[in-house]
Amino acid sequence: MPASSESSAVPKKLRVYVPATVPMLRELVKDREIRALNDTAFAVTPALREAYASGDDEELAEVAMAEAARASLRLLAEEQAVADLGGEDAGDEAGEAAPRGPIFRRAVIAADVTGATLRPDLDDAVVRLSAAIPYDRIASIHVDLAEAESEVAKAVEVIDAADMGDADAEFVLGDAEDHQLAWYAAQELPFLLDLL
Repeated sequence: MPASSESSAVPKKLRVYVPATVPMLRELVKDREIRALNDTAFAVTPALREAYASGDDEELAEVAMAEAARASLRLLAEEQAVADLGGEDAGDEAGEAAPRGPIFRRAVIAADVTGATLRPDLDDAVVRLSAAIPYDRIASIHVDLAEAESEVAKAVEVIDAADMGDADAEFVLGDAEDHQLAWYAAQELPFLLDLL
């Protein structure tokens, strides 16, 4: 039998980092669960441990979260592309204009899941989730503060070029990634969203 590109499922509970955007966080609050885009998340995997000669679990978790935060930039770029194609919003039935374009804040959801599948063929920290994540499995939410928005917006413009190895684009990404994501408990998320 040919070897599958997917490794076997992780048998125990695993802390995963799911890239997200503010609209995705709003859906999470509304639906009380979230399904990662393409069921893709990031975690401290055996391949990630092997890629780093040193580093404890906390440091490796920061690497996995940074990968998820970078993936959040790609989600923001997609939201921006959709907004650009949509042109002027017609507004809602009450005559108010709907918000245009993304809120330029990276977001990462940390959750404890079972049934994740290792995907070292995609990248060292990538895992494939087997189902939506219920709200009660969410450990924390990590979101950029307002002060990061201008650098994040610039990073969204160059994420594709950075993926292709453009050094100038990587420098712009570095400015955004210098901002630490703020930590929020899962129960704080509705209050955070009210402020955005």
